[in-house]
Amino acid sequence: MKKTTHGAPPADGTAALVKGRLLPVEWGGDAPFPGRWAGGVSLVAAPALLAAGVLLRLPFHFFFPEQLVARVEHPGLITVSYSAFAAGTVLLWPALAVLAARIGRRSPALALWGGILAVLGLFARTFHAGVDHLAFQLADRQGAEAAGRFVGETYGAFHIFSALNPAIMGGWLLLAAGAWRAGVLGPLRASALAVTAALPLGVLKGTTPLSVVAVAGLCLALVPLGVTVLLDGPAPGRATVLRWALVLASTSVLMVLFGRAG
Repeated sequence: MKKTTHGAPPADGTAALVKGRLLPVEWGGDAPFPGRWAGGVSLVAAPALLAAGVLLRLPFHFFFPEQLVARVEHPGLITVSYSAFAAGTVLLWPALAVLAARIGRRSPALALWGGILAVLGLFARTFHAGVDHLAFQLADRQGAEAAGRFVGETYGAFHIFSALNPAIMGGWLLLAAGAWRAGVLGPLRASALAVTAALPLGVLKGTTPLSVVAVAGLCLALVPLGVTVLLDGPAPGRATVLRWALVLASTSVLMVLFGRAG
C-alpha cells in the first residue's frame, strides 16, 4: 500500500490517511463515517429526490391554502411530491458529512460550522415535513377549508425548531465558501451550492421559480461530486452487491412493517 502525506489521499485513490493510519477507500477513506458508498449515493440521490419533490408541486400555488386544496384534489401527486422532498432531506445528511470531511482538509472551521448548521437545518426541515403530514391528514378527513383555518390559526405558533431556521440557510453558505476555499468545488459549483440557501423553508411550502433554481444549484454542486466519490476506489464484486441489496431490501421491508405496526 502506498504511503501518503498527512490529510491527503494518494493519487491512485487506493487509501487515505486518517489520524496516522491508512484506510482503504472502500472502508471510508477520508470520511470513515458514513463511508464512500453511503456518502456517494447520498450525494447523487438526495438532490434528485429534492428536485423531484419541488418540480411535482410546481403546478400549484405556493401558499398553504392552495397546497391543502391540491392535496384534496390530487392526493397521489402531492403525496409523492412531499414524500420525495422529505426523503431527500433525510438522505442528505451523509452527503453533508462527506462534503464537510473534504472541506475540512484545508478549511476545518468552515467545514465544522457549515456542516453543523446544515445538518441542524435538515432537522428543522424534517420537523416541517411532520407538520405537513398532519395538515394533510386533517385535509383528507375534514376538507381543505377546515385544514386551512387550523393551519392559519396556528401558523405562527412557537416551536423549538424555529430557532434552527437561520441554520437552514447559513449552513449552505458556509459550506459553499469552504468548498470553494478548499478546492473541493470550483467557483461555479460553489456558487450553485450557495444558492441552495434560497430554498423556501417552513410548513406547506409550494414551488416558486427560486425553488427550482435552488434545487438545480444543489444538483449541479453535489451530483458530480457524488459520482467522483463513488468512482474513487475499487468497485465491489457481484456477490457483495447482491448481499448488500438483499440486506437493504430486507431492512427496508422490516422498517416499513414495524413502522406501520407502531
